[in-house]
Amino acid sequence: MSAPQIKVMIVDDSAVVREVLTAVISADPALRVVATAPDPILARSKMNIDWPDVIVLDVEMPKMDGITFLRQLMAERPTPVVICSTLTEKGAKTTMEALSAGAVSFVTKPTLGLRDFLQGQAAEFSRIVREAARARPRRAAASVPNAAKGGSPATGPAMNKSAGADAGAGAEAMVRTTEQVVAIGTSTGGTQALEVVLSALPRVCPGIVVVQHMPEKFTAQFAQRLNSVCRLEVREAADKDRVLPGRVLIAPGGRHMRLVRNGAIYQVEVFDGPPVNRHRPSVDVLFRSVAKGAGANALGILMTGMGDDGARGLLEMHDAGAKTVAQDEDSCVVFGMPKEAIKLGAADRVLPLGAIATAITQIQRMTA
Repeated sequence: MSAPQIKVMIVDDSAVVREVLTAVISADPALRVVATAPDPILARSKMNIDWPDVIVLDVEMPKMDGITFLRQLMAERPTPVVICSTLTEKGAKTTMEALSAGAVSFVTKPTLGLRDFLQGQAAEFSRIVREAARARPRRAAASVPNAAKGGSPATGPAMNKSAGADAGAGAEAMVRTTEQVVAIGTSTGGTQALEVVLSALPRVCPGIVVVQHMPEKFTAQFAQRLNSVCRLEVREAADKDRVLPGRVLIAPGGRHMRLVRNGAIYQVEVFDGPPVNRHRPSVDVLFRSVAKGAGANALGILMTGMGDDGARGLLEMHDAGAKTVAQDEDSCVVFGMPKEAIKLGAADRVLPLGAIATAITQIQRMTA
């Protein structure tokens, strides 16, 4: 007996997008379009008749924007949502807001040549929708305002950042390089998970390097958002950036990132290369470099995501003496990457999302 088809709803104010996506989705025997709508108001009335398994959602629409609709949906009945957004800077910022609000994935669409683009990416688009149907979206965690996280103004995030890694090259040279490095890899559901983890960390913690599966033009906005809600300095990594206490480097979308040791300091190299495990940046690329460059002085964390990217890299870190953590199934949006790492015996500990920040703050004791 074959599995039931995945029910998909398309919500986009462009008739061309609705037409092309309907054709793309209908060509996949595993998928079925149950409804389309030009705006969230009409979409909601149709959803009450036949609730979809996955919603493909634009973000800039009349009557109600996609972000507002998404937040209402996640508060009432969390449902997998794939954002279909443009490659513009404005679109990237809005997509980051959508992912923070609970969307599980997104597809970028160009402003020109839309029909040809969507038809050319039909197989990849169908794969994204199928994977989204396996996700278990959760209610988005409310961001904590900076003032609530930093104490008095003298010790708040703005003062901490300007007094430390943000103060420029001269001040950076005076910052003690940490011997511990934390490497985090994540994919579907990772934007929310990273916000939960990083916003819970104190300003003084080991340097952190992160791969979040994400295309170019989006990681800069993602890093800026995290920087606004964390005590830590969060930035999109540039080649030769130093890994320092209190700093988080996010691998740029569309490029790989690896850790290298240069004398007594750690740096990252950002470089082009073919996709690894279908991804660029790849978690395996980062984790393998951390195993080689930091060994037992590292903590590797593999969080929510589809597929197996990072599982073998985490095993290499484990075999090199690093401490390793996999996120548990109950707190994952998609228990794919952590599951594969656990099956390989790569994880020393399996922890819920809420315990991962504590594991990071304990790294010095853990590596002692």
